Amino acid sequence: MKKIFLILILSLPLNFTFAAEKLIEQRVKIQVTENGFEPAEIKVKTGSHVVLQVTRVTDSTCATSIHIKEKKISKELPLNQEVVVDLGTIKKGDTKFTCSMNMISGHIIAD
Repeated sequence: MKKIFLILILSLPLNFTFAAEKLIEQRVKIQVTENGFEPAEIKVKTGSHVVLQVTRVTDSTCATSIHIKEKKISKELPLNQEVVVDLGTIKKGDTKFTCSMNMISGHIIAD
């Protein structure tokens, strides 16, 4: 009986931790066009969980991938296919995203 009681007590903080960590998820659709990333400026709430849904709709660009150095993320962007980029929790400030050549860029502003 004591072992079962101890296991239950030890598991309680884990359950409370998971409940407390529920974050706001913000999904943002981005297209890669002849003009670059659109929109190129995205505003989100600080501390939210951000997921980008990126679709490249042109071959007339060097932005065939997206790179987010701060988050150590790099993803290929196949033509006309949505790619989900999970950034996790965003801290206050500016997070830049670019093409592989750093010629086309955008940024996420968390306030």
